[in-house]
Amino acid sequence: MKTSEDALVERAKQDRQAFSELYESYAPRIYKYIYHRTNNAEEAEELTATVFLRALSHLDSYEFRGQPFGTWLFTIAHNLLVNWYRDRQRRAPTALQLEIDSQDVTAILTTAEDLAAVKQVISALPEDRQLLIFLKFTEGLSNAETGRIMGRSEGAIKSLLHRTIQSLRGEIESERKDDEVMEERNG
Repeated sequence: MKTSEDALVERAKQDRQAFSELYESYAPRIYKYIYHRTNNAEEAEELTATVFLRALSHLDSYEFRGQPFGTWLFTIAHNLLVNWYRDRQRRAPTALQLEIDSQDVTAILTTAEDLAAVKQVISALPEDRQLLIFLKFTEGLSNAETGRIMGRSEGAIKSLLHRTIQSLRGEIESERKDDEVMEERNG
């Protein structure tokens, strides 16, 4: 089902001024995603600009396929980051500096201390699981959108998300028990 955004994309193919509305809507989210992957504001600004330049130059070939336009932009950003790391022969940061809202992970969190523990546990996850958590909880993307960006099926994303959350719960519970044992010994 096409939305008003899809109509805006179609209009932007003919009227490049309409593209600025898409830019205004998505630039902050794309920048945030790239910044979390590079931890460098200048690089994030440059790469964000490149994402939108590529999107603009390939806009005529964009086709609505049931996914929001943002999914296409995040895919461009993801591919650009892969090339950016490859070109610089860098390793991606081992830990994403996620901005996790406690409402997003209420099933795991009960206190502010838990939020810090979750951030620590997430930073130890493999990169693909960190990306999954970022896209799902920070960006609020659907399983289908996340799967398209990560190159996996919607079912695979659902399964990976379930396993990741189970793993996070187990780690957090283990840390809580360790903290309780330490308190009993010291108290």
